[in-house]
Amino acid sequence: MSHNKQKTIARDISWLSFNGRVLQEAADETVPLRERIKFLGIFSNNMDEFFRVRVAALKRMIQFGNKNNTDLRINMHLESDPQRILDEIQMIVLNQQSEFARIWENLQQQMRAQKIFLVKETELNPEQQEYVRNHFDNEVSPNIIPLMIENITHFPNLRDKSIYLAVVMWKQDSALKKKYALIEIPSRVLGRFIQLPSKADEHHIILLEDIVRFNMPEIFSYFGYDQYSAHVFKVTRDAELDIDNDLSTNIIQKIEKGLKNRRKGKPVRFVYDKEMDPGLLEYLTRRLNLSKKDNLIPGGRIHNFRHFMDFPEVFKITKSRKKPFDHPLLLESRVTDVVLERDIMLHFPYHSFAPLIDIIRESAFDPEVTYIKITCYRMASQSRIINALINAVRNGKEVTVVLELRARFDEEANIEWKQLLEDEGVKVLHGMPDMKIHAKMCLIRKRVKEKQQLYGFISTGNLNEKTARIYGDHCLLTSNARIMMDISRMFNYLEHHRSDLHSLKNCDTIIPSPTILRKELYKLIDEEIRQARKNKPSGITLKMNSLSDEGMIAKLYEAAREGVPIKLIIRGIFCMLTENKKFRRPIRAISIVDEYLEHARVWVFHNHGKEKVYISSADWMMRNLEHRVEATCPIWNEEIKQELIEILNIQMQDNVKARWLDNDLTNEYVRTTRKKVRAQVETYNYLFKKTLTHSETGSN
Repeated sequence: MSHNKQKTIARDISWLSFNGRVLQEAADETVPLRERIKFLGIFSNNMDEFFRVRVAALKRMIQFGNKNNTDLRINMHLESDPQRILDEIQMIVLNQQSEFARIWENLQQQMRAQKIFLVKETELNPEQQEYVRNHFDNEVSPNIIPLMIENITHFPNLRDKSIYLAVVMWKQDSALKKKYALIEIPSRVLGRFIQLPSKADEHHIILLEDIVRFNMPEIFSYFGYDQYSAHVFKVTRDAELDIDNDLSTNIIQKIEKGLKNRRKGKPVRFVYDKEMDPGLLEYLTRRLNLSKKDNLIPGGRIHNFRHFMDFPEVFKITKSRKKPFDHPLLLESRVTDVVLERDIMLHFPYHSFAPLIDIIRESAFDPEVTYIKITCYRMASQSRIINALINAVRNGKEVTVVLELRARFDEEANIEWKQLLEDEGVKVLHGMPDMKIHAKMCLIRKRVKEKQQLYGFISTGNLNEKTARIYGDHCLLTSNARIMMDISRMFNYLEHHRSDLHSLKNCDTIIPSPTILRKELYKLIDEEIRQARKNKPSGITLKMNSLSDEGMIAKLYEAAREGVPIKLIIRGIFCMLTENKKFRRPIRAISIVDEYLEHARVWVFHNHGKEKVYISSADWMMRNLEHRVEATCPIWNEEIKQELIEILNIQMQDNVKARWLDNDLTNEYVRTTRKKVRAQVETYNYLFKKTLTHSETGSN
């Protein structure tokens, strides 16, 4: 285990431990078969991104040697020996890949028990063979271009996120030399799964690459070969966008240039079918300039398993996901009318996302509304929020959208949104130099009785109606004057690209990043430490995605040594060591990986028995605290405070999907003898019961 001077766990090793928890969900027999296959797809997609970003960055650190490259050190600061981390990554990844293969074999057996068959090209009956030939001729053939590669001068630029068939051809009983070819599988255009003619109670599915395999004799008929061997491989490339500092180039041109360069990024992983012809494997790795240190990972027949997140819906009926329900206070009134009177906290995915769309839609048609300002990070592909903003402009409102163009892997989509919004007359701001805008907030101004009224919302998650169905987040809708004035100050900071933090420092209630949040968090923790030293009640409960910042970890260690009770719910990266003899109280830290992705950030400080509760867009990572614009909002409404605290208490009691976060990253499940508590189910029941109670009260 990589511990930096035994004070922290290396960030990348901790992340692999998180992905191991995703793999545990795929192995869990209590999870429906369809969902288990989906978790394998999520695991694979996570691993792809890990190599594109983290492993690529480690390799660049090694390439630059001991040079003090600040850009590379950001978010890599926990580990001073990148080669040692890379070696450990390789070992863990190989072990996880082996577990992945074991789970997939088990799932295929269960699929067959449900009469769902993933068939190979050698297993087709005559009717299916005819279907595959026709499908190839009509759909596949126009979308593939075989490349004969063994004698080419310039090796083709193999695309990240694509899979390729590496083909060996030869003629039986002939001295003709073997020929090599590559075929890119057009899954982006055609999809990966094709359902075949089957018996009424069966489902036979073939992968697109196996349709190509079946038709090898037709594809290469020109050469006169009669023997073919074809195996899948993929290349993962460095995904870093190298944005140059040429002041004559605007940010759009820089990102577009970076996207083009990303497609040519250095390979950081080569995953291949272990049955591949050894000569062809050696040829490919040599032409790609790869060595054994470049994460050459042998695997099974299938790669790019991320596509299995979209496996066909052919499973026997299983328990369907519960639908979101309306917030009880929004059942019979316009969202705007309620928010102007009181605070509303939406808890996704349990509550419907519709009120966020409605509050913008209502503003778009309200003659008293003068402007709308909103931040956008990752939007849904068919965003109803964007449509509402466009309608607002068409109705004469002034609309400002702060669109973070550098949201990783959403850069192209965000550039398209920028063009669409600007064409409609929206004022689009696209970030700040060296500072990503990660805050999630909206500001609306309207005239009420000849006075200006500000209202809007602030959220822990992206304003994305698609991910809101599966991401656990909290969103405060409010017209509180102090909070809205601070949101106004933050937009003022964003709109004027001020190099200083004057506008942010003037915030009265919201705690912003960069830099300010860290100082305020230190003060909050220090106050709990002071109380513990006096043997008075104290406590810190923190929920977030990731906790890796060395300064914040050191401060929590100090609190634990002084006896402050600390409870942590961390979904992903967790670099703390929770077990230490010097801690007067043990740190209780868990991670919940379940049906929904736990994305919320909620922090509770005991504060002499008058809890201070915050929601935030920020994790406790260096990038969030120092290199992003974030917003942390206090919760003052007592009912909402208790609601958030109760949800955290439910999660801390989880003994079904929670894992202990211990020093050795064992991912051991929390198991207790008390009644089983599955936090996401209990949270749904808790919030739904409040809806029913309100309905009954309102009807009396």
